[in-house]
Parts: sequence; C-alpha cells; structure tokens
Amino acid sequence: MLKIKGLTKTYPNGVKALDGVDLDVGLGMFGLLGPNGAGKSSLMRTLATLQDADRGEVTFGDIDVLKTPDPVRRQLGYLPQDFGVYPRISAIKLLDHIAVLKGLSNAKERKEVVHELLRQTNLWDVRKKAPATYSGGMRQRFGIAQALLGDPKLIIVDEPTAGLDPEERNRFHNLLSEIGENVVVILSTHIVEDVADLCRDMAIMNQGRIAMKGKPSELVEIVQGKIWRKVIEKSQLDDHQARHQVVSARLVQGQTVIRAYSDGDPGDGFEPVEPNLEDVYFATIRGAIGGQNQAKAA
Repeated sequence: MLKIKGLTKTYPNGVKALDGVDLDVGLGMFGLLGPNGAGKSSLMRTLATLQDADRGEVTFGDIDVLKTPDPVRRQLGYLPQDFGVYPRISAIKLLDHIAVLKGLSNAKERKEVVHELLRQTNLWDVRKKAPATYSGGMRQRFGIAQALLGDPKLIIVDEPTAGLDPEERNRFHNLLSEIGENVVVILSTHIVEDVADLCRDMAIMNQGRIAMKGKPSELVEIVQGKIWRKVIEKSQLDDHQARHQVVSARLVQGQTVIRAYSDGDPGDGFEPVEPNLEDVYFATIRGAIGGQNQAKAA
C-alpha cells in the first residue's frame, strides 16, 4: 500500500502546490481527479521521486519514499503528462534502450520482455517506426510499454487520455484495466469518465488538498436526491448562478442545461435527476460538498 501523510510543497514563486495531502492507495486502479492547477502533477512528480517535498511522509510498503527513493524507483513505472522520444530511433530499439537503463541486462530476457510489451500495447506491427511519428494514442501506448518495463509494483500515469480520440481512448482504458489488477496504479486526470470507467477507489483534489475520497459509487450516493436539472436560455445563466448552487452548465442542442445542488427542492422550475460522478466532481470543486461528507465516503 502507498501511504501519504501531510505532504506539502511550495515552489520558489510562492505557489503552494501541495497543502497537507493525506491519502492511502491500495492495490488496483486509483483515480485522482482534479482541475488543471489542482496539484495533481506536483503530487505525481513527488511520488515518482522527481522532486522533493517540503514536509510530509510517503511510504510504499516498508519503503520511505522521500528519504530512500532508490528502492521505490526500482519498482516504479511512470508515464508523465508529456514525455519525449528520440526522433529517428524505432520503437523496438528505443524500448530496448530504456530496458537496459532499467536494469534488464540479460539480452535474451530483455528481448522477450520488449517483444511482449509491444504486443500487449498493440504496437508490434509498427515496432520499426519511430514513436515520434506515432499518433497521440500510439505514443501513449508506447509510454505505457516503457512504464511497464521491469515489472513495476507502483505505476503512475498522469493525464494519459487527454487529446485521444474515442477509439484510442477505449484501447487505452482496456490496457490500463489489464495491468491494474495486482499492482498499485494511480491514474491522475481531469476527465471524470476515465475514473468512473476504470477505478474502484478515487479522490478529488483541489487547490493542493484532497477535498473528497472514497469509492465512486459511495461518492455518488452522497449527492443522491440533491441534484436538480433545468433547461434555460443562455442569457438566464448569470441570474440562476446568483440564486442557486449551479454546479455545471452545458449547451445541448442549442439550449443551456444546468444542474444545481440543493438539499431540498429549489423550485424555480428545477426537476430532480439521477446524480453521477461528474455531479460529485463539480459540486466538490465548487465547494457545495466536502468536509463532513468526505468522512462518510472514505
């Protein structure tokens, strides 16, 4: 299990990216949801031992991640938000090179591992092409292949499906589901559907803090009977936001559909709707829920 306690990080420019983060992450897929700037990437870089924290503790099993990073690095697979590739080297040669850097010294075993990962990520037919020429989805799958080298016990993927088309996104989901059974996998994203589809446990991060945590179904239960829907004219949005706790607004077939949080019927033409994880996410980052509700869901 990965245990995070009181993790704090302030950058030299004064930005407090992490503000006392507490989190326990067990085996399987764990989703970390949050808007851009919430501190997710700062947390991922700290867990991946790429930057130091100002205060706090991180343990992975019996390893103190912050004090002795080398042991966890040997068990870590990391797919950052952006990763570079050599422009003129083939995928199979690049993966073999990364495997050497990860300590796979036996040439025969390394060849078997590289070939298997290229097949697992559905890149075997394009193994002789340079990853620099791949589509976004193919590059993300290559990123997962390199992250899986060395049989890691902790896998961190940061915004892995941003910019992917629906077909590539589905392929990536299936791949993550396959690898996420017997290891700790942290999926950091701002795409609610990714977490809803893949993760058995999750947390919502905002302004450097964990605002909500629990199982997706339990978090949705918190807002059961408290989400209300109304179709309005776009010109009416500001007025409704002033009078109601509007958690989301979107344009659907030329009409503005708003969803609001309220313990009771807000009147004004709203109708009750079945809540979903997106309602929980928006209600949390807008401050409608959190605090005591978090304890019920955790």
